[in-house]
Amino acid sequence: MRAGRDCPLDYRLAKDAFSGKPAFECETLYVVGGLYGNRQALAALQRRLAAEPNARLVFNGDAHWFDRNPEIFQQIEQGLSAHLALRGNVETELGRADDSGAGCGCAYPMSVDEAVVERSNAIQQELNKTVQGLPGTAERLAARPSTAQVSVAGQRVAISHGDEQSLAGWSCSRESLSEPTRQQHLDNWFAAHNVQVLATSHTCSAVALNLEHGALINNGAAGLPNFAGGRYGLLSRIATTPHPAALYRCERNGLFIEALPLNYHHDAFLADFDRQWPAHSPAALSYRARVLGQLSDRPEHALLAGFSLCQSLCALEALTDE
Repeated sequence: MRAGRDCPLDYRLAKDAFSGKPAFECETLYVVGGLYGNRQALAALQRRLAAEPNARLVFNGDAHWFDRNPEIFQQIEQGLSAHLALRGNVETELGRADDSGAGCGCAYPMSVDEAVVERSNAIQQELNKTVQGLPGTAERLAARPSTAQVSVAGQRVAISHGDEQSLAGWSCSRESLSEPTRQQHLDNWFAAHNVQVLATSHTCSAVALNLEHGALINNGAAGLPNFAGGRYGLLSRIATTPHPAALYRCERNGLFIEALPLNYHHDAFLADFDRQWPAHSPAALSYRARVLGQLSDRPEHALLAGFSLCQSLCALEALTDE
C-alpha cells in the first residue's frame, strides 16, 4: 500500500449504508465537513446554531487536522460531542490500534503532487502522537460511523465523507463530477436508492450539482477558505426555507440545498496555526497560503449544473473576520 495514495479495504462502504431508518428527522440540517481542527470555525458554527435553535448538525469527517496541540484537539472533541459526528479518513487512521499503512488515508489521485502527499502523511503522524497522549480518544474516534442517513422534511439525505462508495473516495470531486459519464452514474444511484441529496466533503474543493433524481453538495472545507480572497469556510445547509446568507443554492421538491459562509475569526485562527505549525513544517508548506485566502477558485467555479449564485461578488469579498 502506498501511504496517502491508497486506502484500506475497510474504507469501502457497505451496499446498504444508506438504507434503513434515518438517524433523525429535522426541517433544517447542516453538514460540516473539513473543520480541520479550527476552533474559531467551531465557535462561529456554535453561534450560527444558536440563531437556528431547531437546526440539526452532522460533522462530516476530518474535524481534526491542524489541532496537534492536545488542548485544542480536546476542545474540538468537546464541540463535536453534542452532535452526530462521522469518521473521515483522518479520524479513521487516528482510531486504529495498528498502523494500516495508509498514511493519512486521503487516497490522493495521481494529479496531486507527491510532495503534498508526503506532507499530509507527516501531518497525520504528528496527530497520531497527539492522540496517543489522550487516553480513550483513539477508541472514541474509531467508534464513530462512516456514513449517516437523515430525513429532512421527509426526504432522504445521505451523508458520506468521501463519496457514495468509499469513505475517502474522490468520485465527488469537481473533476470527476464534470464528466457526463460520472454524472449519469450518480444520477442512477440517486434513483436506485431513493436519495434526494448526497452531502460530502473530503476533496477540500467545493462543488455542487443538481441532477434529475438528486443533488450533490460538497462543502469543500468548513475550517479553511475555499475561494479567492475569502477568509471563511463553507457549510452545507439543507432546509425547507432558504437562508439569506447563502452563497449559492438550488431548490428541489421543497428543499433548499445551499452553501453558507462560516465567517470565523481569521487572525485568531492564523495565530493558532502558526503556533502549532511553524514555518517549513508540513502543514505550513501545504496550507498556510490557503489559510490566508490565496486561492484562484471563485464560487461560480463550484457550480456544475442546477445551482445559482445568491450573493454578488462584492458581497462575497466583503466577508472578513467576525
